[in-house]
Amino acid sequence: MTPKERAEKSADAMWASDRASQWVGLELHDIDEGFARLTLQLKAHHCNGHGIGHGGVTFLLADSAFAFACNSRNQVTVAMHNMISFLNPAHEGDVLTAEARETGLNGKNGIYDVRVVNQNNEVVAEMRGMSRAIKGQVFQDGER
Repeated sequence: MTPKERAEKSADAMWASDRASQWVGLELHDIDEGFARLTLQLKAHHCNGHGIGHGGVTFLLADSAFAFACNSRNQVTVAMHNMISFLNPAHEGDVLTAEARETGLNGKNGIYDVRVVNQNNEVVAEMRGMSRAIKGQVFQDGER
């Protein structure tokens, strides 16, 4: 199995049980080892009292991209720490894209940078996530 095939199989297994990402309306567009791209079209129920995209929704998009990227090796991996900076507002109707990229992996610890942009490629948010591999596989596989 190639690294991309393993990442795709891991993503399929995770997506099947990821009720939060499905419920909010995320779509998984691309996956590879240490990489994931997800999108979300902002609807009225994704907006806060100021009429802009809710920060928690933007964080959920970034965090989900992070999760798919750091679980792409079929090793169950969880967030240890995340930090997000909101740089520009998002608005109802915007299509947000989150790309998560692995920037470092040392033993059980990983570092991932996630950029969230709108349909005009304007940066909405930047997130850095630190991951920790724990016991278990995302899907049952004889290969390691």
